[in-house]
Amino acid sequence: MAKQKESTKSNKPKAKPLPQKKVRVRQQVKKGEHGGTQLVLLEDMVHVGKQGQLVEVKAGYARNYLIPNGFAIAPSEHNLRLLERYKVRVGLAREARMSDLKSLAEQILRTKSVSIEVNATEDGHLYGSVGPQEIARAMRGKNLLVEPEMIKLPEHLKELGYDIPVPISLGYEIETSILVNILPLATARR
Repeated sequence: MAKQKESTKSNKPKAKPLPQKKVRVRQQVKKGEHGGTQLVLLEDMVHVGKQGQLVEVKAGYARNYLIPNGFAIAPSEHNLRLLERYKVRVGLAREARMSDLKSLAEQILRTKSVSIEVNATEDGHLYGSVGPQEIARAMRGKNLLVEPEMIKLPEHLKELGYDIPVPISLGYEIETSILVNILPLATARR
């Protein structure tokens, strides 16, 4: 009898195991407590945060600007390890840049003033105005490599004048100023 039971069991076809469903693991960016996207900044961003900081920003800003331009990455273990190495290199570059900017600030203080010649009326009013572009060009003429974005004029200068103080923000909280002389253009040069 025992043989009959065995034969009935062996007559049934063996069922093949069903294929397992593939589970997709999506790499989603973590959400912050306010519902925004959490990212780690690779560079200092104005109004967002400093390099290496874990910040929370709007999803569109992260997806469309920060991540594609390489300003931020998702906070995974691998990315955080890479970030630590990157921080060391950027820290050295930042120190070198700060020392260059400090020497530039000292050169600006030694120079004291720059002169700009412009077209003006007899009353001393300018036909145009003197802005950061013209001041930066005059400073480059004295081998001071200052960009127009560094010059912080409250408003363009529209009259002739001597020793007008102009603030300059070189970056990394290094600030200085220079005196600007706006002179009338000599029309009769012979």
